[in-house]
Amino acid sequence: MLDNIPYFPYILSAFIGIGLSAATGFRVFLPMFAVSLASYLHWIPMSGQFEWLAGLPALITTGIATIAEILAYYIPFVDHLLDTISVPMATVAGSILFASQFADFGTFPQWALAIIAGGGTAATISSGFAGIRAASTATTGGLGNSIVGTTETAGAGIMSVLAMALPVIAAILAIILVVLVIVMGRKAIRKLRGNKEVIDKI
Repeated sequence: MLDNIPYFPYILSAFIGIGLSAATGFRVFLPMFAVSLASYLHWIPMSGQFEWLAGLPALITTGIATIAEILAYYIPFVDHLLDTISVPMATVAGSILFASQFADFGTFPQWALAIIAGGGTAATISSGFAGIRAASTATTGGLGNSIVGTTETAGAGIMSVLAMALPVIAAILAIILVVLVIVMGRKAIRKLRGNKEVIDKI
């Protein structure tokens, strides 16, 4: 019945892509590993130029990278180093996973949508959590960073599963997360500007 809805496959692909992109905003490699595993086991289709994701080399590589990334965020100072490159890496990963859902859409519109929707979603969420980690370091001396890291890993796992199993819910959660990050980010900027003005007056 749903197949009779005009452009339904593309709408569903967009929901899946947004959910996976949001997941890369939490962790870069875990969503890629989840997609690689699911496609390797033939749970989800993977065609066109993204068939490499369904291969054993991609599965092993993303699996090792996932473990390394998760553990690295529990090492002091290393987590901050990763934050400096996490946004661009998440943008690339989010774009790739979004584009993988539109393999037959045409190269230009496929990657244009991927960069704007997929990369934008991933970058926004990634930058938001990088800010949270910085705030955690400033207020707890880094002691709260492990909690932030665990939350990010859990978020990446949950969003990855939801994107493939319940894509509509995943897309809604992704949009909510993006809005929250933008709103909270603006509040933080206003607060920093206010504190700076107070200091300047003193």
